[in-house]
Amino acid sequence: MEKWSHYRNECLLWMHTEPTPKGNTHTHTHTHTDTHTHMFCSRMFDRYACWPDGQPNSTVKVPCPWYLPWSSQVHNGFVLRECGSDGQWATSNSSPTWRDHSQCVYDNGQQEEKQMMILAYFTAMYTAGYCVSLASLSLALTILLLFRKLHCTRNYIHTNLFASFILRAVSILTRDSLLSRDIPEFGENRDLPKVLSEQAMIGCRVAQVLMQYCVGANYYWLLVEGLYLHNLVALMVFSENRFFPGYVFIGWGAPVLFVVPWIIVRYLFENTRCWEINENMAHWWIIRTPILLAILVNFFIFIRIIQVLVSKLKAHQMRYTDYKFRLAKSTLTLIPLLGIHEVVFAVLTEEHMNGVFRNINLFFQLFFNSFQGLMVAVLYCFVNKEVQAEIKKEWHRWKLGMSDLDDLRNNGSNTPQVGASQCHRLSSCLPSPQGQEENQLCATLHPSLPHPPKHPAPGQPQI
Repeated sequence: MEKWSHYRNECLLWMHTEPTPKGNTHTHTHTHTDTHTHMFCSRMFDRYACWPDGQPNSTVKVPCPWYLPWSSQVHNGFVLRECGSDGQWATSNSSPTWRDHSQCVYDNGQQEEKQMMILAYFTAMYTAGYCVSLASLSLALTILLLFRKLHCTRNYIHTNLFASFILRAVSILTRDSLLSRDIPEFGENRDLPKVLSEQAMIGCRVAQVLMQYCVGANYYWLLVEGLYLHNLVALMVFSENRFFPGYVFIGWGAPVLFVVPWIIVRYLFENTRCWEINENMAHWWIIRTPILLAILVNFFIFIRIIQVLVSKLKAHQMRYTDYKFRLAKSTLTLIPLLGIHEVVFAVLTEEHMNGVFRNINLFFQLFFNSFQGLMVAVLYCFVNKEVQAEIKKEWHRWKLGMSDLDDLRNNGSNTPQVGASQCHRLSSCLPSPQGQEENQLCATLHPSLPHPPKHPAPGQPQI
């Protein structure tokens, strides 16, 4: 409205300052009429465009008004009017003045087609992201569950976080698969109840509900990771096992508290389509508010952890360059682990953005959400020193077992010859800081060797 007022004022100012065309005019008064040899259609503002004086029997065209919200898309278009032979603007059915502004109309069909193409690219991008995250998270979860020495409260929290990311990816991919399979005419037919059967509609809504729960559980397990890290660095005395049941309730139980009310409200007041469109945004805030709360709490935890890290790094009297590097590394690591990037998307909501900015925001949001699982699996598992040490240890045991089997095949006997390799195996079977599992493995691979002593020799450490 402000742009339109500015456009109107500019037009009125131009009409008063622009000189009248030279030549004869057609004028009327209440006493007489002076008719000259030449007439023209008078300039005017018709509340849409600013019109100059027009020559009789001509078509007058002016550029599309710049105040239109879509003016950038129709900047090459024109508005047309007909000036009659009598010096009057042509009318439509002898009432309003005729005007052709078809070139300045927002082409909704073309824009929808362009937007659908953009969304198709986004869908392919986040589908690839969730597939990569799903594969990496499954491998990371298997590693943490397979090695017993990695079983501890900290890794139990990590495994639950991995599981929430896996469920989120599976639920989103399943929901998209159901929509694409059961709604092939979605682009042409918006009346979904006519497209879907009753069973397909129920299945689609169940998939939508499971997706909302899995997404909520994922955000709350990120919150649990934040709470655990805060307690670890901020509390002087911290019992991990005592808090673990509460962590499980927050991660898997809290989403039920807002997903179930959302189901009831949708069923009673907005039981339309597949529940994938939020026509009433008030209903959507039932889910959105608790998720935003978890994001904000994690953000404040992130700030607190950074403060503690700064104070501890300063206490070690590190060099400024080392201190700055360690702090930057810790900060960048915590951002994907706690989902801190979600704060930006929580502020820049889709309903408050339009056009290109909305697509840019949607791209980054879908990109980070789909590939976040991959980043978490890498940081929590694949580059973890403890995990790498266990994998190397298991690989060494496997190679040792394969070499022993090769020796047995080559010698053709179950009794290995005494030699340098025999002494090496004997020493490897003695008690060591690696624990009793290696001793049992050695005893299994080399039954002819003496078992390690139950009690250590004098001067040997107790295992």
